[in-house]
Amino acid sequence: MNLMSRLVIGAGIAGSLLTGGIVGAAIAGPLAASAATSPSAAATAASPAAGSGTFVPNETAAHEAGESAAREAQENAGQVPTVP
Repeated sequence: MNLMSRLVIGAGIAGSLLTGGIVGAAIAGPLAASAATSPSAAATAASPAAGSGTFVPNETAAHEAGESAAREAQENAGQVPTVP
């Protein structure tokens, strides 16, 4: 490979990297800025129970497996658990 073909290939690679960076910044820049400034619908929909003042127990199988009987009884009674 002679010097001219190396320069042409190098310029092509550099140009494609630069173009890819510009396109990526143009696409991802506004997405990152909007994600940092406004809450998503999923985040606001996941937390209405926290503001309502009512206790909502965690009933997932993984959580239930490690729970004591006393804690489960408190959750079933609608109380905030005070025992581990």
